[in-house]
Amino acid sequence: MDGVFEDPGGSEDFKYGGWSMKFNSDENMKYKFDELMRADALLLGRVTYQGFAQAWPKMEESTGEFGKKMNEMPKYVVSDTLSKLYWQNSQFIKGALVDEIKRLKKMPGKDILVAGSGQLVRFLLDNNLVDKLCLMVYPIVLGSGESLLTGAELKSFELSNLKKFPGGTVVLEYTPVKKSR
Repeated sequence: MDGVFEDPGGSEDFKYGGWSMKFNSDENMKYKFDELMRADALLLGRVTYQGFAQAWPKMEESTGEFGKKMNEMPKYVVSDTLSKLYWQNSQFIKGALVDEIKRLKKMPGKDILVAGSGQLVRFLLDNNLVDKLCLMVYPIVLGSGESLLTGAELKSFELSNLKKFPGGTVVLEYTPVKKSR
């Protein structure tokens, strides 16, 4: 509830997102499945890419269609520090980042999904490149760790959808308010 999106470490209960698993239900897992199926590409920052690239190839068998889609879909990676990408169907976004992301958005197809990637999300927000912001809020205060929107520019959003799941998790879906000229 405090906006922390990174794993704060510390106790074993909090490592590797273990805190969020306590609130999972069939309904919110279906929401995440449907969200992934509506997308045909992932846009990821370096830290999220590295975590996903290490985990998902090993999890495909145990996660079925979800894992298969994660591994097969195109992945666009924003990084100034990585020199090589090793997860299948991954490629760097090079050049003028705003222009390249606008180009990706204009390509035919489904949604482009951004997972985690806090610095990237703030960049996308600051450059008006977000069409919908989906925040999954868990009924817990972590008290430490990086907040997703710390440092983001002031923006106005309109609530477009709200979903509540057993266990108290909610998803808030927002669309940016367009400024009239």
